Amino acid sequence: MGMTIAEKILARNSGRGHVEPGDIVRATIDKAMANDITAPLTVDAIKDIDLKEVWNPEKIVIVFDHQAPPTTVKAAEDQDTLRKFASQQEIQNIYGDFEGVCHQIMLEKPHVLPGQLVVGADSHTCTYGALGCFAAGIGSTDMAAVFSEGKLWFRVPESVKIQVKNRLRKHVTSKDLILKIAGDIGADGAIYRSIEFVGTGIGLISTSSRMTLCNMGVEMGAKTAIVPPDEKTREYISKKTDEDYVETHPDPDAEYAEELQYSALKIDPMVACPHSVDNVKTMDELEDVKIQQAFLGSCTNGRLEDLAKAADILKGEQIDKGVKMLVAPASREVFLRAMEEGIIGKLVESGAIIEPPGCTTCWGGHIGILAPGETCISSSNRNFRGRMGSPEAEIYLASPTTVAASALTGEITNPRDL
Repeated sequence: MGMTIAEKILARNSGRGHVEPGDIVRATIDKAMANDITAPLTVDAIKDIDLKEVWNPEKIVIVFDHQAPPTTVKAAEDQDTLRKFASQQEIQNIYGDFEGVCHQIMLEKPHVLPGQLVVGADSHTCTYGALGCFAAGIGSTDMAAVFSEGKLWFRVPESVKIQVKNRLRKHVTSKDLILKIAGDIGADGAIYRSIEFVGTGIGLISTSSRMTLCNMGVEMGAKTAIVPPDEKTREYISKKTDEDYVETHPDPDAEYAEELQYSALKIDPMVACPHSVDNVKTMDELEDVKIQQAFLGSCTNGRLEDLAKAADILKGEQIDKGVKMLVAPASREVFLRAMEEGIIGKLVESGAIIEPPGCTTCWGGHIGILAPGETCISSSNRNFRGRMGSPEAEIYLASPTTVAASALTGEITNPRDL
């Protein structure tokens, strides 16, 4: 019996010829990442076990992105602790304020490559699967074990194949596609499974759009989400590094716990309504929803193509006076390119507020806190009660084009109507 991508990577990194779903393996980690919120807990655990040296400083990445620059004394102290820890352990891959979201940085540099086993102390680590690797979020104390030994226990997950054919229509994005899938599967429909996105429809979308798909795998409970590497993957990596890697593809006779099929032509602009990511509706199913805030950014949709799509929707028009539109480029590199291409200028001219690269508004711990009774349309990945501020506020999730269209009109708007 053949193996899926997840099974092959876990088999190779655990030194086994073959694994099956349910097997328990101890696998070697290729790269490990922690951010300014999770890494302090990891460092505390390392101190508790009196670890003198990490297993491999070159394979560890630390990123300040959740509260960067710090907005509290505690956040500043945590970052100071992490800088000292990195210096002591000779960890060179530490990224400070204004560098961007950890997941974007991991993919930009890139710190991950196809076929690798990567862990991050953040649930959206699954984003990296867009490059054809097994990437999974883990806890901070688990990360302490990785920093210590470079290995971690895994249960081999079942795999789900999601096949997408045809091309997405105008003003429909991969965010709409993944919201549709999340609505169908449910928030607990893929718990501890590996999702493989395949088909002609996946081949037609950009690497950035694949990152959006994989990013939200965890919103269905998945352990990891993966797009098999192809020519677009190779082109993306070749522009960033000449490091060798081994592509991993599923066997023709690999077994899947479930197989789903979608036609991109049938996907409409979608919205996830409060307070669950799988509470998904089409625009036609929504009643009039007034908004006070629009957020464009996050590890889901803060990349260059996302900002460009929003700027194209705004087209020099003015954002509704009752709406504050916040834009957070996913990284400094994205910010610079967006300035060079005039995208930032277009957004500012329309009335958008540009935030420093990072997580910012997405998690409610930095900029753009919602007041009771306020409603936000967001390009991020979670709309839990209290996620962006007051538990009496409401968050709707949508694509960058829908966010921009809604900012113009002051209510949730189908971008096709513009």
